[in-house]
Amino acid sequence: MSECTLRTGCAADAAGGYHVCLRTGNFGQDGEPFYRDDPAALGRIYVGPYLAFEPELSLILEDGHGICGYALGALDSRHFFARYEREWRPALCAQFAAPAGDPVRWTRLQAAYHSYHHPDYFTPEPYADYPSHLHIDLLARAQGRGYGRRMVAQLLGLLEKRGSPGAHLGMSMMNTPALGFYQRLGFRELFRSGESAGGSIYLGRSLRR
Repeated sequence: MSECTLRTGCAADAAGGYHVCLRTGNFGQDGEPFYRDDPAALGRIYVGPYLAFEPELSLILEDGHGICGYALGALDSRHFFARYEREWRPALCAQFAAPAGDPVRWTRLQAAYHSYHHPDYFTPEPYADYPSHLHIDLLARAQGRGYGRRMVAQLLGLLEKRGSPGAHLGMSMMNTPALGFYQRLGFRELFRSGESAGGSIYLGRSLRR
């Protein structure tokens, strides 16, 4: 098993980042079976705009086989979402039609296309205490080796240096291993939405000394 290196990301890392997003796109498990018709569907939401808008807060994990993880962040979530709305989402909506019919019958891919047209810009309160946000994904070959903890710590350090008082993240209630991981890194629960089968948990971590 080769060692991994951690570096700052750039727009050229999109393809590798999209692949990681796909292979972790089923609540942390492999999402490839659900997005075979459009493997980049999730990456356009969760990877591309971060590499384009805030590359200095984009960390890429790489080994001898290529990109195997990332930690991506935004300093001011509302500013990031406003830019996403203005500069990123119009092209998605123009290229991919919103799905019709009963949402219960939508495929995962159709649900992703729906989110292009109806994005979720939710930020938990108190916003002034946790204005930044981040997310992290690792392929199986990079998991359990301490890289996730290192990546989160480094990204939080970058946010702190830029004056952020705190950061938040959202995760599925179904991804129980991730909850324990973040809690061990000092994140605390801020808000829950929905039910256990399809709900979300929002966690925050203060960066104030």
